[in-house]
Amino acid sequence: MKKEAINELSTADLMERIEEQRLQYVKMKLNHAVSPLDNPHKLGACRKEIARMMTELRKRQIVEGKDNK
Repeated sequence: MKKEAINELSTADLMERIEEQRLQYVKMKLNHAVSPLDNPHKLGACRKEIARMMTELRKRQIVEGKDNK
């Protein structure tokens, strides 16, 4: 998912997508432990996508906090 697409999501949708990605990452990790994935680089890509979404969520939290002061 591109940064622009992440920015367009609402905060609730973003939190939902993070949870979905985390579940998918755990499943991929378990599957990789049992039998190797065709492309193990997918694990890193999934982790990076989660990090991008978490960064955007944190940025929104900081902006909201500054508005309240």
